[in-house]
Amino acid sequence: MADQPTAASPVRPGSYAKGVARRQEILDRAIEVFADKGADGTSLRAIAEKIGVSHAALLHYFGSREELLVEVLREGERRRLDPAEKTEVVGIMVRAAERNVTIPGFVALYTTLLAGSLEADKKYSRDFFSARFAQLRAKLVVWIRAGQEAGTMRGDVDAVAMAALVIAASDGLQTQWLLDPDVDIAKSLHLLERILAP
Repeated sequence: MADQPTAASPVRPGSYAKGVARRQEILDRAIEVFADKGADGTSLRAIAEKIGVSHAALLHYFGSREELLVEVLREGERRRLDPAEKTEVVGIMVRAAERNVTIPGFVALYTTLLAGSLEADKKYSRDFFSARFAQLRAKLVVWIRAGQEAGTMRGDVDAVAMAALVIAASDGLQTQWLLDPDVDIAKSLHLLERILAP
């Protein structure tokens, strides 16, 4: 990361904190810009112009366009986390879908970055999505097994496979919604609740 001190350039007291704050300001502005429109096909130079910073400043804080967009996505998701979120396997996806329809640019950014992460040169995106999916699957598996033990979910489904299916359904429905806003994500996801019901 560009903000780390080097032997040739000692860091003045407070400059690291200022760098962190500046990086956060850039992320804040980028989130505002991308929430409605997304960033598909936008160059790093054009992004810099849109958010009101120099191209050099973006490169100082983010090594590439891919890194900037992944960090915008990560920060946007972090802000939308609800620590009081109920541990409902399908409900959490339904509530996320309901929030996402208000920020179509983020849904487009997520979908574009996810698809692009399959390309060989997109290691930053691939690492982000691989870790994200692994964490989400693990969380859903815990909730599914807890529901099975409590008798609120059918016990004859494999928790790991069902966790992957819930994520696939949610992401796939979001993509369909981007193409056709009449697709009712929540209604379709509620079908999974019926499948999981004992």
